[in-house]
Amino acid sequence: MKLKRHGILVAIAASTLALAACGSDNTSKTPSGDTSSAAKPTIDCKTGSLTAQGSTAQQNAMAEWVKQYGQSCNGAQINYQGTGSGAGIQAFTANTADFAGSDSALKAGDEKTKADARCTGGQAIDLPMVVGPIAVAYNVDGVKDLQLKPATLAKIFSGAVKTWDDPAIKADNPSATLPSAPIAPIHRSDSSGTTDNFTKYLAASAASDWTFGNDKVWKAPGGQAAKGSDGVSALVKQTPGSIAYVEYSFVQAGGLTAAKVQNGAGEYVALDPTSAGKAVAGAQVVGTNGDLSLKIDYATKESGAYPIVLVTYEIACSKGNPADKLSLLKSFLGFVASKDGQAKLGDIGYAPLPDTLQTKVAAAINDMA
Repeated sequence: MKLKRHGILVAIAASTLALAACGSDNTSKTPSGDTSSAAKPTIDCKTGSLTAQGSTAQQNAMAEWVKQYGQSCNGAQINYQGTGSGAGIQAFTANTADFAGSDSALKAGDEKTKADARCTGGQAIDLPMVVGPIAVAYNVDGVKDLQLKPATLAKIFSGAVKTWDDPAIKADNPSATLPSAPIAPIHRSDSSGTTDNFTKYLAASAASDWTFGNDKVWKAPGGQAAKGSDGVSALVKQTPGSIAYVEYSFVQAGGLTAAKVQNGAGEYVALDPTSAGKAVAGAQVVGTNGDLSLKIDYATKESGAYPIVLVTYEIACSKGNPADKLSLLKSFLGFVASKDGQAKLGDIGYAPLPDTLQTKVAAAINDMA
């Protein structure tokens, strides 16, 4: 798909997002008094080129940001490849990506040490940018408004519960007519921050039924595997009796159905930007010195909070960024973290960052050198 506006070519594909522009106009031209939905965001436009890769969870968000930046700014080239969180971190560490998208903060130890070594005079920092709710998508004919407790989810994905009419699922859905069909659980085949966050949720909220801990690589036996969020959503759509964990934006884009999930207050909560945002608003910042990695309470008792959320981070250098990349890097990430940048996320299956977190991210970007 190619979109041409004001001499700017925006090319967006399933695994690659690219923006190429030429010209010397580096000022956003948001018309004064224009309050229509077509009004351009306010951006401190810069020129140059950036290459980034990583999380597929934020792929749809990144497509929107690249498009908006391109509609407002000439003279920039931005390329984002959805290769998965693990691959993105490896590319950043190897200095082949100017920033990386990851659905998990850098892990203390070897991963963080290698990333820090890339940043001369500084450190690699985690900048939360995308609240990406993890949906429990399912394809069961005739079953609507499915609701599941954490323990039931753990039993399904560990293989302990094998059919849709299992007593555990019936107990969560006393008025539903459930088929005796086998369950086809689907997980990611690649190293994935989505897997890491989903298994963190299971380990935190259903420890007695989930004994596989958390990791970017799926550890439980059985089930089917698919690469990337787009691969998972496509497999759910074509597999009767299936269930999977996948970002809400892919559920929306694929026309899939998502289950309600019980939170720590005992409420079965439907997934939407508001319910997901409530869970992240209570997250604790555990990073230091400009690093804004978060600790999410998966057992949140906040009323109306949907408990399975991930935060996608942009991983960048606090200091040591190449001089020819720095101005565009700060401009683009600054726009992404701004109110204008976050504004449309709710329309495409994400939730905007809470205001207090937006402010902290903006300050960390401003301090980059």
